[in-house]
Amino acid sequence: MSKILSIHWVIISAVWYFVNGILHDIFVLINHKGPYNRELLRLLMDGHVLILSGVIMFVCYLMVLNKLQYGALIAIIITVAMLVYCIMIYPFLKSFGTMIISIMTILACLNAYSAFPDINQLIQKFK
Repeated sequence: MSKILSIHWVIISAVWYFVNGILHDIFVLINHKGPYNRELLRLLMDGHVLILSGVIMFVCYLMVLNKLQYGALIAIIITVAMLVYCIMIYPFLKSFGTMIISIMTILACLNAYSAFPDINQLIQKFK
């Protein structure tokens, strides 16, 4: 069970979000006809949300590698936000890959969060 809930789901989701954001922006720019307008900006922001989520998830992965609880907590927040995003766009785009990866990342982070040492106890040593 520990291999299924490995912390490597965090890096998988980071790469997935980042690459999908880059691809989204590339295809939006290729398919957009006409001048820069509100619709293009909205579509590009969707890609930028994915890119930013990927970057934050990469930082979370580095934190989780160092057994910092807050890395897992932030990763859970980002993946829940991505699930909400997937639910919002579900009528237009059924992002099953993103939803499955996000759910697995949440489960892995919950597992890691409970296994990692309490950060507050670690800080007390350095006061």
